[in-house]
Parts: sequence; C-alpha cells; structure tokens
Amino acid sequence: EGNEPGDSTKITYRELLHKVCQFANVLRSQGVKKGDRISIYMPMILELVIAMLACARIGALHSVVFAGFSAESLCERILDCGCSLLIT
Repeated sequence: EGNEPGDSTKITYRELLHKVCQFANVLRSQGVKKGDRISIYMPMILELVIAMLACARIGALHSVVFAGFSAESLCERILDCGCSLLIT
C-alpha cells in the first residue's frame, strides 16, 4: 500500500517469483555473484522488495538506503560497505 489512500498494488506469489528471478538474472549478467555487496537506493515501492529478494536469491549482500537520504549520505554508505553495484 502506498502513502495515498487507494494507492495499492496486488501481486501473486507466482508473479513475484517471476519478477525476482528476472531481476536476479539481470544482476548475474552484470557480474554480481555470491558474497558481492550491493546498495539499493529506492523509495518504498514494489521494485525495492524485488531487488532485495533478487540479491538474497543469488547470495549477494544488500544494504538499503532509502530515497530520502542526500547524495552525500548515500556516498558515505556506499564507501562504508564497499559495494560493487548501486540499484536505483
């Protein structure tokens, strides 16, 4: 459910699995492998959940930085965790 009344999305487990597998394949095609660190910079949307689950599916560690953070804060978090990919 979104912030606005009536703003919601419904998805089945099957649809979610399909989207997670698709995105996991995208990550693999970018060279991400088990143990890699990834930062995710997104608002609270369905794609954030898909990205988190795709990282978990291939064994990559993820750090979520919510979209309200400034560019400087994002930069500090990226450097601190030594991530190899940023998902926005």
